Amino acid sequence: MEMTMLVLFGLSLFFLILSFLQKDPYKELKEEVDQFTMQQVQELYQLKKKMNILEEELLVADDAFPRPASPPIKKRKEIHDIIKNQVWALAQQGKPIEQIASLSSLSTEEVYEILEAYAEKE
Repeated sequence: MEMTMLVLFGLSLFFLILSFLQKDPYKELKEEVDQFTMQQVQELYQLKKKMNILEEELLVADDAFPRPASPPIKKRKEIHDIIKNQVWALAQQGKPIEQIASLSSLSTEEVYEILEAYAEKE
């Protein structure tokens, strides 16, 4: 009985040491996934950086080349509700009237009218 217990204890000690020396099969896979994730994060950062540069260039380009004044509109055109909601949302964000007008392709007068109409509703 004692001999069986000593053999089992010896085997368990051997397998314990063997488990520490054995190579982790998932370690390489984890490292590859981590490396891939880091590459994706870096690429995303670079893309966002490039987008910011392009947006700044477009804003500068709009300011550098003023648009010619549009002829007066004789007929009152109907403004779609989606554009009205967009104008209201931009105003809520604190955007200036001129920027809202250029983003929504409306005149500043039309933007003022839309904002007054929303103010009257509330």
